[in-house]
Amino acid sequence: MTVSREIRLKSRPSGLPTADNFELARVDLPDPSPGQVQVKNTWMTVDPYMRGRMNDVRSYTPPFQLGQALQGGAVGEVTASNDPSLKTGDLVQSFFGWREAFNAPAAAVQKLDTHGLPPQAFLGFAGMPGLTAYVGLLRIAELKAGDVVFVSGAAGAVGSVACQIAKLKGHTVIGSAGGSQKAGFLREIGVDHAIDYKAERDLTAALMRAAPEGIDVYFENVGGAHMEAALAAAKTFGRFALCGMISEYNNTDLGQGVRGLVQVVGKSLTLRGFIVSNHTDMQDAFVKDLAGWVAAGKIQSRETVKEGIENAPAAFLGLFKGENLGKMLVRLN
Repeated sequence: MTVSREIRLKSRPSGLPTADNFELARVDLPDPSPGQVQVKNTWMTVDPYMRGRMNDVRSYTPPFQLGQALQGGAVGEVTASNDPSLKTGDLVQSFFGWREAFNAPAAAVQKLDTHGLPPQAFLGFAGMPGLTAYVGLLRIAELKAGDVVFVSGAAGAVGSVACQIAKLKGHTVIGSAGGSQKAGFLREIGVDHAIDYKAERDLTAALMRAAPEGIDVYFENVGGAHMEAALAAAKTFGRFALCGMISEYNNTDLGQGVRGLVQVVGKSLTLRGFIVSNHTDMQDAFVKDLAGWVAAGKIQSRETVKEGIENAPAAFLGLFKGENLGKMLVRLN
């Protein structure tokens, strides 16, 4: 038997989750059955979309179940194999995060070739967040020459990659983030105008100053006042890629909604939401472009790391308090 610990959903949150919504449990894992492998996770990710899965509602992915381990991206090492496709010591990527170790069919994990990158990069800029930024800009927003691009949540895992891709494609980029440290990071990665929204009394006015002629593309990660500012600053025929709205995830009612939405009609705006799992056909193109950018030293990343499975809930809750610079990760012992 192998002893593992895992984080389970103890109760469904109302509004902002608390530590009481989670529980740490111990499990004993037997040797893997035929066709299975046993994996010891070394890294796991926490992501804002997981908040939606804590609600017992129908969505694009099933809700987490009470009393069961949560799920999410992870990388780890095969410690025992009962399948010829994988051997002990292989690095693998899986969706069996929120636990220290697990047994699973070999087909449920993916062998990881790091190409010289640290394994956890495949939970960040080289993984789902990076692909999300790529899809959102190139397919959903349909970047065109000369576009002025505004990115909210620009110092986060997705937003920071979106800013860099837009710059690599030759665009003027405006990024919004909370705090001087995050604004400084945006300038480090080449953002033309970094807005510290916590230091601004009027976010719309700050965006108008950065883009006096307006914005063509908005990459939405935040919602609320950021969406209102983008609507006000948008040029005619502007395109909005709606990736996430973290400021809205813990709302318990619809409130007053977004002000100025009527501008969608008057400006002939296109607002398109997307889920990256519906666009995996772009994976090969993303990997090819990313490899070139990394080789040329044109991609920078930051990580905020919590240590130990017991701190995974705190890492997740930190996302909603703005505690992460770049990707929020948990390193497992």
